[in-house]
This record gives sequence, structure tokens and C-alpha cells, in this order.
Amino acid sequence: MLQQALRVSSRSASPLLRCADRWLDSLGSRQKEGKRVRTLEEMPGPSALGFIWDLFAKRGLARLHELQLEGRKRYGPMWKASFGPILTVHVAEPELIEQVLRQEGQHPIRSDLSSWKDYRQLRGHGYGLLTAEGEEWQSVRSLLGKHMLRPKAVEAYDSTLNKVVTDLVAKLQLRKQQHSSGVITDIAEEFYRFGLEGISSVLFDSRIGCLEPVIPVETERFIKSINTMFVMTLLTMAMPAWLHRLFPKPWDSFCRCWDYMFQFAKGHIDQRLTEEAEKMARGEEVQGRYLTYFLSRAGMPIKSVYSNVTELLLAGVDTVRISSTLSWSLYELSRHPEIQSSLRAEVLRVLGDRRLPTAADVAAMPLLKAVVKEIHRLYPVIPANARVIADRNITVGGYLIPRNTLITLCHYATSRDPAQFSEPDAFVPQRWLNRKEGKHPYASLPFGVGKRSCIGRRIAELEIYLALSRILIHFDVKQDPKGVVVKPMTRTLLVPESEINLQFIEH
Repeated sequence: MLQQALRVSSRSASPLLRCADRWLDSLGSRQKEGKRVRTLEEMPGPSALGFIWDLFAKRGLARLHELQLEGRKRYGPMWKASFGPILTVHVAEPELIEQVLRQEGQHPIRSDLSSWKDYRQLRGHGYGLLTAEGEEWQSVRSLLGKHMLRPKAVEAYDSTLNKVVTDLVAKLQLRKQQHSSGVITDIAEEFYRFGLEGISSVLFDSRIGCLEPVIPVETERFIKSINTMFVMTLLTMAMPAWLHRLFPKPWDSFCRCWDYMFQFAKGHIDQRLTEEAEKMARGEEVQGRYLTYFLSRAGMPIKSVYSNVTELLLAGVDTVRISSTLSWSLYELSRHPEIQSSLRAEVLRVLGDRRLPTAADVAAMPLLKAVVKEIHRLYPVIPANARVIADRNITVGGYLIPRNTLITLCHYATSRDPAQFSEPDAFVPQRWLNRKEGKHPYASLPFGVGKRSCIGRRIAELEIYLALSRILIHFDVKQDPKGVVVKPMTRTLLVPESEINLQFIEH
């Protein structure tokens, strides 16, 4: 009764009473749990000096995924770490990740990608889906979801994507012929270009030449700008703003990369919109060309169209995820020829006399889906995600997490947790075919979950399924004859530490 009375009166009372209201809410939640809620001061974690030592002296920036495993082993499923004024809470247990995500509210916030936002403010650009927050983010998310998250809408892209896959297979055939052994070096780079070409065909309804024998200079520069930008993201976010003046090179390089990426996307957008306008002027029927046409017709300001397409092109629709998933899939299948044979047999059985799979065919290929799920578990492209709960304090794992605290969700640690997955470091796609195996639904979240889940998930998955099935139809993929073992490393995203080289033998 006391709590109810204070809540009613505090609606029009002083800040002091509103503070009391929040305190009573906290008290009520503690009483519900039946035990005392601990504070961040009581949470274990390394000293600031120890964390900095791990981060810089022990190649920590490249080993951030491994630091998750070390942190969980040393401190348990939750720990804190401080870097300057920034305190981060690390969560490395699926039940706790679920607790965070179920409390993120109407407009969930990721880590603020401060350097990305600083660049946009400096240049006067709008925010896109990856950088916008609140109502602006919700509006864009709802608009894009109609065409990127609905299965039927995505199925319409299979013909467009299959044309790109045909070019990929031809490119692989050409490259294997250049070496008598049939070895293709740095396969991840080839798949990255394929992923970018596929996404571009969906976004612009045009091709940008990533799979041509000679890649256009502007496209090659765009690819290099993306790669450099991701490397510089870690450096610019780790450096305080005042250090940018003393050591300007990382920030200047970061800005130059973004400048060109915006210029590249803007050029393609303007070209498509001009073509649509000319068709309308001639009285011809105009069909929406997804973002270049659809977003502008939906009333989105052109500045926001530029920002959203640029962000979707570089990361939002998972060019890197496509490259990573295909590279690691073939790497593991080359090391497990029996699984590769079973998967090829499944694809051929479903297709029958056909050699061109469709989106509808994938539903009848459970092993194909299981292989991709297992690769996402072992090599999550986003090894850690983050959330900031801005509007209230939350309780996670018995700790009170103050509002605006940066919370890191350690997906790499949970996806390799022996409590969730037997033989956690082994490639065992069959585990996903066994519904009885007790995996927590939040143990492996390659595309995230909820409102902040990956907007490009269905398009990326379709591109991966079509490419992987057709590659196995045409080639037997074997290990690099040199027997090189490849491990992952962190470079903002999780990528191969060294080149993945594979031997392709045509059927």
C-alpha cells in the first residue's frame, strides 16, 4: 500500500519523490527475487591496468573473442572491465543474455558506434539503420522490414541472386585453371566480392563488376575502403577524442574511407533515380528498384536514403557474413569429406534433373541449413554485440545494472560453451538435426534477436544457400595441400587469421 500511494503522489510531486518511486521499484524487484541485488562494485573483473595489458600487450584487439572465454573462465558468467571512463559489463551465459534482451525496451540501443556518428556529424550526413536510434530508427526499421524480413518478399530475389551465383561459379572455374593443382588462394576475398555483387544487385538492380575479370577501379576502391574502415573503427573508438589531434592518421584514414563509401553509394543511387524519372517522363511503367526507388517513393528524405543504402551496402545486409560463412563452410567441409558428400547428395536429390536451386528448394535441405548454423556457431561474424538500456536500471544475474551502462553480449563464449554444446570446438552440423539436444535458444545468435536483429538476415541466408549448393554441384572441395590450419581473429568482426586456400576439383 505504501508503494502504491507513493507512486500515485509522485506523478505530480518533486524529483525527490520520483527518486523514491524508483527506489521502491528496485526494492520491490529485490523482494520478488527473495535475495539481495548486488551492485557493480561487487561484480568481479580485471583491474583497469590488467585490462589494458590484455588489450594491447597481448594482442588483445585481435583476440577479443578469446578474451571472452578467458573472462568467463576467470570471473564467471558476468564481469566488468573499465577502459578510461567507459565501464562495460560482459555477459557470457545465454540465460543472462536473454535477461538483457528481454529488458531492452521499445527502442533498443546498441553500443553507440561513436566514431561512426562523429563522422556523420562532421560531414552533415544523415543516420542510417546502423547508427540511428529511437523513433528515427524504428521508422526506418519498419519500412525496410516489409521488403527484407518477409519470406515471400525475399523469395522474389532468388532469380536475381542465381545470376550472380552463375558468375561466381564461372569465376571459380577460371581461377582453378590458373593453377595446375586447382588451388584457389584467399577464397574469403573471392566470396566477399561475390557477397557485395549479390547485395548490390538487390539494392540497385544493377551490377558493379565485382566478379568481372578486371574489377572496375571505383569498385575496388570501395572494397578497400570498407576493409580499412572496419580496422580504423576499433582504433578510433579506443582512442579518446583528444588523441585524434595528437595522432590524426587513424581518424583521417577513417574519414577518407567513409567519404568514398558515401560517394560510391550516392553515385549508384542517383543513377537509378534518374533512370526511373526518365521512364516516368516517357510514360513507361516503373517498378520499384528496392531502396533506390522504394525508399524515395516512401517519402524518406534523400539524405536518409544515401545514409541507409551506404550502411546497408557495407554491413547491414551482411556482405562480410556471406563471405565468412561460405569460406568457413568450405574450409570445414574440406576437412570433413563425409559430411561434404552427404550434403552434395542432399542437394542433388532435391533438385533431381535441375541444376538451379530456388528459395523453395532450401526448405527440403535440412543438412544444408544445419551446416550453415554450425558455421555460425563456430565462427560468429559478430563475436560480441552490445546494448545500452537508456531509460531505466535493470537487474541481470542478480546484479543491478544502472541505466546507460554498456553491456557486451559475449556470443562467441556462449556458442562455444560446453554446457550448451557437446564438443563445442568441433564441427558437428548433425547437432542441429537433433531436436532433443538441449541447446538454449540464446546460446547461438548469429543474426541477433528481437527488434535489433539483422535486417538482412533472409537475403544473406538465401545468397549463402544458393551459392553453397551450386558450388558443391560443380566441385569437390579439398583441403589446401600444404595442410595449413586457419584460426579466427577479431578485426571488429570475426575473420580468418590467415588466408583460406582450398583445392577445387570439377565433377
